[in-house]
Amino acid sequence: MLYAVFMSSVLPPLPQPQEPFDTPELLEVGSAPDEPCLRADAARNRARLLEAAARLIAEHGVAGVTMEAVAAAAEVGKGTVFRRFGDRAGLLMALLDHSSRQLQADFLGGPPPLGPGAPPVERLRAFGVAVLYRTAEQLDLRLAAEHEPARRYSHPSLGALRTHVTMLLRQIQPDADCELLAHTLLAYLDPASIHHLTRQCGMPMERLEAGWTDLVARVARTGPSR
Repeated sequence: MLYAVFMSSVLPPLPQPQEPFDTPELLEVGSAPDEPCLRADAARNRARLLEAAARLIAEHGVAGVTMEAVAAAAEVGKGTVFRRFGDRAGLLMALLDHSSRQLQADFLGGPPPLGPGAPPVERLRAFGVAVLYRTAEQLDLRLAAEHEPARRYSHPSLGALRTHVTMLLRQIQPDADCELLAHTLLAYLDPASIHHLTRQCGMPMERLEAGWTDLVARVARTGPSR
């Protein structure tokens, strides 16, 4: 099974305020337009709010994360939380951004088969397995952070994944409508779909992994991976 390679903690450690985000090669995910220019005190406040939200999730689950609760835990006014994140979905997406950046680092510059150096079919297969298990590990948080449909598919984090899948598909099937096909493949990895299949239909993750492997093989017109 490929999945053991990609198992990770529910929320990777948040970077400290003084750390530079040394990721110029990464696609931008979820940052507000003024994020790169945040003053040092604003950056510290943002990190403080995210740390408070992470503690609330650890102690009470995602349901325990409200704008009021985060403000109280961080000892700031509720208006500060709203100004920084906009709404609860924005706050939860900010918590997921660090994990999204790590996934991007893995598929843009990490070891193969997820990173460069493996054939595109193997990279696509490994990508899906990585997203599948990371989504399952963070499922409650991801579902709570989902935007309404009009905003969901335009979010930068999903755009980064779609760009990567499109690039791999153009290497695998250059004559296909790779952009549209990327949307189709990513639908398999949608958090709501994974929730339905695992928690409502009782399917094990191994079955979903095998289904992704089979789907990639069919798209690539290759035999099933053993």
